[in-house]
Amino acid sequence: MTEVGVPAPTPTGIDAVDRVLDLVAGLDRRPLEEHASVLEEAHGELRRALDHPPAPPAAP
Repeated sequence: MTEVGVPAPTPTGIDAVDRVLDLVAGLDRRPLEEHASVLEEAHGELRRALDHPPAPPAAP
C-alpha cells in the first residue's frame, strides 16, 4: 500500500481553528495509538472556538 502525505491545511485566519488544523494535519507523523486523543483534543478546541467566537473587526 502506498502512503499519501497529508497536504498542509489552508489557513482560515481564525487562530484557534488554524492551530487545530495544524494539529490534525500532523497525525500522519504520529503513532496510531495517539490518533484518538489528538482527535478528541481537536474536537474540544473546535467546540471552544464555536462557543466563544472571535469578535469581528471594528468598523473604520
